Amino acid sequence: MSKPPVPRTGIGVDVHAYADEPRQLHLGGLLFDGERGLAGHSDADPVAHAAADALFSAAGVGDLGTHFGTDRPEFANASGTELLGEAVRIVGEAGFDVGNVAVQLIANRPKFGPRRADSEAVLSAAAGAPVSVSATTTDGLGLTGRGEGVAAIATALVLQRSGQE
Repeated sequence: MSKPPVPRTGIGVDVHAYADEPRQLHLGGLLFDGERGLAGHSDADPVAHAAADALFSAAGVGDLGTHFGTDRPEFANASGTELLGEAVRIVGEAGFDVGNVAVQLIANRPKFGPRRADSEAVLSAAAGAPVSVSATTTDGLGLTGRGEGVAAIATALVLQRSGQE
């Protein structure tokens, strides 16, 4: 008789400063035209990156830097949704299925709420599982409050497949 899947949770955090050079802003798998972009090796999407990091944490297979670090030129300018999809593949190879991911975006701008459903649809497609995104500000406090960058915190639930203990 096989054991039921064992759920595991993980946490991921990602923070990016605003870029000094002109770059596009990618958040939650979406392009925000006319907004100042973020600095980073890939597209610097903290929402997608935190989601991927939470999946790695839940499965116990390292972190974002382990798999997509700046020493990996093939991931230069990669989209956050590509990285999230690759994270799902890596977690799957480790014997886990994704249950869901929840992400909290922390930023003063852009106004995220009007595009939340689009972001959730894009990220859920990349993850092959439900991804929810909420957004908040820090009322002028910290690096996000001072307008220096954007942060995201994510939690993920993965299910260990039977016989993979």
